[in-house]
Order: sequence, then C-alpha cells, then structure tokens
Amino acid sequence: MSDKPGQAIATLQAETDRVIVTEWRFPPGTATGHHVHAYDYIVVPMIGGALTIAEDDGTRHQKTIVTGQSYTGPKGVSHDVINETAAEIVFVEVELK
Repeated sequence: MSDKPGQAIATLQAETDRVIVTEWRFPPGTATGHHVHAYDYIVVPMIGGALTIAEDDGTRHQKTIVTGQSYTGPKGVSHDVINETAAEIVFVEVELK
C-alpha cells in the first residue's frame, strides 16, 4: 500500500433536521482523512472487513467490522479510518443531529 491513502468515497444518502445518512466506500488503500465527529453516530456495516483506525496521538489499531452488526460512537471522536486490506469495505453512517 502507498504511504498516503487515497480518499474513501462518501455518498450522502439523506439529510434532515435530525439525521445525516452517508454511505462510505473504502476501496483498498483509501481513507476518510482525519476528522472529528460533530454528532453521535451509528455505523451499519454493509461489507465488513478490518479497518485501521489512526488516533490523534499517532497510535493505530485494527477495528474489524462485521456485515450487519451495527455499532455506535460519540460526538467528538477524532481519528482517520483507513482500509489497508485488499478488499473493499462499505458502511452506512447515521449521524444524530
């Protein structure tokens, strides 16, 4: 993999005054780029796999997401999400305004 990942593909699916729904597609070698979550969120994995999470302090760890097994995260999480595998990973993120 390259030292600098390409950009993951974010597709806005819906937005209301209460939620933002975004599909995130991670072809191999792509990342979200560093970001801070402005809202509490729910992630619904569509195609699971092992993502690398890069924390603000430089630490990195693997997060395996499983198709159909949702999880939540709080407002304020600050990280980069990277696909360093050879397979595409896809999830839908629902942000709660």
